[in-house]
Amino acid sequence: MAETALNLTWTWAGIISLLIFFIGYYFIAAEEKYHINKAIPALNTGTIMFMVIGIYFALNGLDVEPLHHEMKTLILEIAEIFFFLLVAMTFIETMIERNIFDALKYKLVSKGYTYKQLFWLTGFLAFFISPFADNLTTALILSTVIFTINKTNKKFLIPSAINIVVAANAGGAWSPFGDITTLMAWTAGKGAFMDFLLLFPASIIGYIVTAWLLSRTIPNGKPAFSEQNDKVEKLKSGAKAVIYLGISTIAIAVLGHQFFHFPAMWGMMFGLALLKLYSYRLKKKNGETFDVFVNMKNIENDTLLFFFGILAAVGALHFLGFLEYVTKLYSHIGPTAGNVGVGFISAIIDNVPVMSAIIKANPTMGADQWLLVTLTAGIGGSLISFGSAAGVGVMGRLKGIYTFNSHMKYAWTILVGYFVSIGIWYIQFQILSFQ
Repeated sequence: MAETALNLTWTWAGIISLLIFFIGYYFIAAEEKYHINKAIPALNTGTIMFMVIGIYFALNGLDVEPLHHEMKTLILEIAEIFFFLLVAMTFIETMIERNIFDALKYKLVSKGYTYKQLFWLTGFLAFFISPFADNLTTALILSTVIFTINKTNKKFLIPSAINIVVAANAGGAWSPFGDITTLMAWTAGKGAFMDFLLLFPASIIGYIVTAWLLSRTIPNGKPAFSEQNDKVEKLKSGAKAVIYLGISTIAIAVLGHQFFHFPAMWGMMFGLALLKLYSYRLKKKNGETFDVFVNMKNIENDTLLFFFGILAAVGALHFLGFLEYVTKLYSHIGPTAGNVGVGFISAIIDNVPVMSAIIKANPTMGADQWLLVTLTAGIGGSLISFGSAAGVGVMGRLKGIYTFNSHMKYAWTILVGYFVSIGIWYIQFQILSFQ
């Protein structure tokens, strides 16, 4: 985002915008209480805040070019996330339509895995897939898996959903392209490729601690299964090809961004084009196919609109100058305490603009501290259900089950794991002096 031309934090526009943000945040958090979709307060918050800023500029006769530049830049950033999500969700809906998740459910349930075993299995899959794919897509896929296994058992679904979000975010924190924040730090030259791999012990141990605490709430027993009632779910024609196309699309997005500096969504849109082309080929070959656009109708549009609203709101806070207070943490309390605080701030706001603000401020820190802020910004979003892209995606997938309130009941387990991760980092870099 462009640098803020004016500090508008304590103007009437800044105060009103901040008040609007907190009111919107309250209604997002109170989704269950008021039965209002989280996209509604998010959209209203993001759009109204910029309208207030625009009115302030007009009444005071200010040059609107900085505001226009900020909004154009923000639109580009939102578009990248929007289209990335659109393609990821379309692939998942296509996989559902081709019976991929039903078939996977049958294999898992028919093998006799207990709820606890399924909890650990999906968690570790999320942790080790997200560094190579990304935390959002990984969380979407695996939350679909647990929902397919049992659509009504909240005692299994809620802790398992939290487990997947935490695992996906922790897994993405130790890979340079597993999360946007690590990618930003890497491309800004704050650490070499191999440096980020040193975060693996802190990421996995912190995750395991949280997962162990969550696992104690998982019910005993197994998902219901009988040879008579649960028929074998067969994959529809082209199902395996859709899986390979999905994997290839993620690879193209990551490699294209890494080596050719394309936005990640460009590779995803190319993958969508290939999926549509394959559906055409399948129809010519078999006479039976799937309609990508019909599958696209089933995606959680409210999740996409939520992202638009919340990113617009955060962009407004950045333009007004409020995010600059984040960087002032470092001058007052030191880099370690400041970086630990970043995790909590990124959960409330969003880790991307927070990391962007820190990189722009460029406080004097060694590579060890840049790795710490990468770790805390990456996994800190797990503390609140909509504090990370993975959490928002899972909220959309398990609508009415995985919510802000249901997440906060278990937030203490995430907080314990968060501090354990920081403790492992401290042992590695402050006591053992890993560099």
